[in-house]
Amino acid sequence: MATADALSRIGLAGLAVMGQNLALNIAEKGFPISVYNRTTSKVDETVDRADREGHLPLFGQYNPKDFVLSIQRPRSVIILVKAGAPVDQTIAGLSQYMEPGDTIIDGGNEWYENTERRISDASSKGLLYLGMGVSGGEDGARHGPSLMPGGSHRAYLNIKDILEKVAAQVEDGPCVTYIGEGGSGNFVKMIHNGIEYGDMQLISEAYDVLKNAGGLSNSELADIFADWNRGELESFLIEITADIFQVKDFESGHGELVDKILDKTGMKGTGKWTVQQAAELSIAAPTIAASLDSRYLSGLKDEREAAAEIFKGQGFKEEINNVGVVDKKRLIDDVRQALYASKICSYAQGMNLLRAKSVEKGWNLNLGELARIWKGGCIIRAVFLDRIKKAYQRNPALANLLVDPEFAREMVQRQAAWRRVVGLAIQKGISVPGMSASLQYFDTYRRARLPANLVQAQRDYFGAHTYERIDRPGSYHTEWSKLARGATV
Repeated sequence: MATADALSRIGLAGLAVMGQNLALNIAEKGFPISVYNRTTSKVDETVDRADREGHLPLFGQYNPKDFVLSIQRPRSVIILVKAGAPVDQTIAGLSQYMEPGDTIIDGGNEWYENTERRISDASSKGLLYLGMGVSGGEDGARHGPSLMPGGSHRAYLNIKDILEKVAAQVEDGPCVTYIGEGGSGNFVKMIHNGIEYGDMQLISEAYDVLKNAGGLSNSELADIFADWNRGELESFLIEITADIFQVKDFESGHGELVDKILDKTGMKGTGKWTVQQAAELSIAAPTIAASLDSRYLSGLKDEREAAAEIFKGQGFKEEINNVGVVDKKRLIDDVRQALYASKICSYAQGMNLLRAKSVEKGWNLNLGELARIWKGGCIIRAVFLDRIKKAYQRNPALANLLVDPEFAREMVQRQAAWRRVVGLAIQKGISVPGMSASLQYFDTYRRARLPANLVQAQRDYFGAHTYERIDRPGSYHTEWSKLARGATV
């Protein structure tokens, strides 16, 4: 279908992998859609796919004017192009043909302040604007993503029927909700990605411990992760990890592909933004920060290989791949419990960031509802998100996910196994920065008294920053050096 007989209900510009799949998803749900891309071959490719996949009501347009004019008023146009300048260029190209009351929806991973600037620019022309996080990758976009739209509520209502059909469906509704004003949709997606960084790092550490301290084969690991995916750890990331261990290396003809992959992790920037925001908001997010640091260190492949040789030359004996007598069954169960407890810390940190930003910006985010829309379609979908949703329903003012009675009980039950895993890893020289950071977060948060009293004394000693006392009100300053050295007044 190269031309539209009737006006399209919605438009989508930007036909890379995500855009193309989301457009086909919308068309498949019965909403006629116009598509446009600066590279015309992408338009042809998408139209061909729509024909092959069931003569879907998808119509290719080859210039911005025809594209915009082919959409019913009030027009809604989704743009899925690379974040930053390309978004501004696409908006400039399309908006000259749009009218007051029309809507622009940016579905990319955009910095939330850019969205807030564009909301202001659009409103000066009478246009509505949404910044919409889209999670689920290629498959989610095609068959049901988790959608996080924020910005103009009126714009959301204009396409609510489409989004609710296109989103992933779970037992308590579609995985989409109106997030809030301004750049809240982009911010929520950014934090989702930060949690995802933590989750992936923790799973990789579980793999490292099982492989290098437990001596487990890829075949055994595939079975373990598949088994975990039938219990409390059931999630998309655990499921795909089980699959990864089963894939043979057809290039070399022997072994599994996972062992042939270079140990350097890429990243797009949302994890870095999350950690920067944690610092800005004074919210501890050590698990997410550790995962980001691990990606940075993974990038130093040449340096790490050189360092390994230097330390070996200095007599360092590698404990990895030197598996002693290990109770495999117990280790597997311990790692399962350590992974679960660590993952809860990663999600708790993400939720705390969302709440802090919501207070700062007046977004009034509903944390329970955010957990609900992450239950399907998105990368961090997991069975325990339903329990996170219920925790915030029980107590919307919950200070931290860790102190919800159910999660608190589980953390206490799992902490002995958690300590054994981190202790074994440290003993063997296996780096577990994510699990360690999660355990330290738990141990710091659960303690009624910390050694911060000494830090305050030091600050007062060298900078006269004053301190408070535990037994009486007010601020105090002490002449520490005079008193310590017995100086007479």
